[in-house]
Amino acid sequence: MSASTAAIPTANTNGNHALSLDSHSSQDVRRRTVVAKKKASRELLAEGGVNGISADKITSKKDLSHTIRGESVLDKPKYSSEARKDAVASAAAKRLKKSSSKQEKAKWVTALSVLVKLCLLISAITWMGQLVWRWQNGELSFTTLDMESRLSKVEGFKKATKMLQVQLDILDKKLGNEVDKAKRDITKQFEAKGNELEKKMKTLEDKTGKLDKSISELRDMGFLSKKEFEKILSQLKEKKGLGVTDNDITLDDIRLFAKEIVEIEIARHSADGLGMVDYALGSGGAKVVSHSKPFMNGKNYFPVGSSVHATAQKMLEPSFGQPGECFALKGSSGFVDVKLRTGIIPEAVTIEHVDKSVAYDRSSAPKDFQIRGWYQGTHDAPDKDSNVMATLGEFSYSLDRSNAQTFQLERGANPQAVNMVRFDFSSNHGNLELTCIYRFRVHGTEPGSLSNAA
Repeated sequence: MSASTAAIPTANTNGNHALSLDSHSSQDVRRRTVVAKKKASRELLAEGGVNGISADKITSKKDLSHTIRGESVLDKPKYSSEARKDAVASAAAKRLKKSSSKQEKAKWVTALSVLVKLCLLISAITWMGQLVWRWQNGELSFTTLDMESRLSKVEGFKKATKMLQVQLDILDKKLGNEVDKAKRDITKQFEAKGNELEKKMKTLEDKTGKLDKSISELRDMGFLSKKEFEKILSQLKEKKGLGVTDNDITLDDIRLFAKEIVEIEIARHSADGLGMVDYALGSGGAKVVSHSKPFMNGKNYFPVGSSVHATAQKMLEPSFGQPGECFALKGSSGFVDVKLRTGIIPEAVTIEHVDKSVAYDRSSAPKDFQIRGWYQGTHDAPDKDSNVMATLGEFSYSLDRSNAQTFQLERGANPQAVNMVRFDFSSNHGNLELTCIYRFRVHGTEPGSLSNAA
C-alpha cells in the first residue's frame, strides 16, 4: 500500500480533534472550513495523480464523506486544520475592521437621516397649513367632498329611478287591469246588443212573413188591381156622360156601379159560372173520344167494347168543387181528345181544378199544355173532313190564380171551324203518379152566327 493511502486514516484521526474544536465556532468558521476542504481535495487529487491513485477513488471517498454528514464528520488531514486556523484568524481580523468602519459610518448616517426627516416633517406641516389657510379663504374646494356629494346625488337618483320604475309597474298593471275590464265590458255590451238585434231581426222576419201571408191572402180575396179599378172608373165616366171628371164622381155613384157589376157577375155565374157558352159540355152533346192511359187505381172502368174510360166524361161536366171528382190520367203527361157538340170558331178554353181551400193536394193539377184543333167530317159530308191538326196555343195553369182559369186561343186572319179539340199536357205540378182534370171547357162562336153578324 502507498504512503498516500496510509495517510488517510491519520488524517481522519486528526480531523476528529478539529471537529471538536469547531463545534462551538460561528458560521464564519464553517465557511472557512469549507474553503479548507476544497483546498485539501485539490491537493489530494494532485497527490493521487503522482502516486498512481486514480481520481475516481478519491472522488468516491469524497462522496462517502458527504453522505454521512448528518451523523458524523469525516476526519480531516493534519495540514487542513492548520490552514483552518490561519483562515479563522484572518476572518476575525477582517470582521473587526468592518465593525469599526460600520460604527464610524453609522454616526453620520444617523445624523443625516434625522435631518432629512425633520425637513420632510417641516415641509408637510407647511403644506398642510397652506391647505388649511386656502380652504378657509375659499380658494380650495375638496374634490373628495364634491365626489361624495355627487355620489350621494347619484345614489338618490338611483333610488328615485327605482321608485319611479316601481310606480310605473304599478301604473302599468292598473292600466292593464282597466283595459281588460273595459274589453270585457265592451264585449258583454256587444254580445247583449247582438242578442237584442238578433231578437229584433227574428221579430222583423216574423212580421215580414205575416205581412207576406196577409198580402197573399188579400190577393186571393180577389181585390181589384189598379188597372181594373181604372177600367171600372173609365166605364163609370162613360156611363155618366162626357165631360165627367174624377171630382164629379161621388161615393154613391161608385156604390151603384159596384151593385150593377155584382148583379152581372151573379148572372154570369148562374150561366155556368163564366157567362160563356161551353161547346165541350157533356150534357150538350160533347164527348171524350180518346185519351192517354188512365190512372186505374186497381180497378178497370172501361165499358164493354169501348176504349174510353168510364170516368172520362167527368171532365166535361160541371164541377162542384169536390176533391177527387175528376178524370185521372196516369203520369205527369198525357192527352184527351174531345168532340164538340158542333163545329165552331174556337176562341178560348177554360181549365178548372179543385179550389185550394178544400183541396188535399194540388200537385196533380196540369201545368204546361197545348190546345190543338181540327175538323172531322161525317159520312154525309165527307168534303168537310180535315184531319190536319192546327195548334191553337200553348199555355200554363198556375196554382196562384183562381181555380178556373180561361186562356185565349190564337186566331188567324182566316179562322177555320173545328169540331175536334185535343187537350195535350206535358207536365203537372209535381205529382209523378197521376194528373187530374176536373173540367175542360171550349168557348167560341158558330160559323153561321158569324155570317149573320156580318
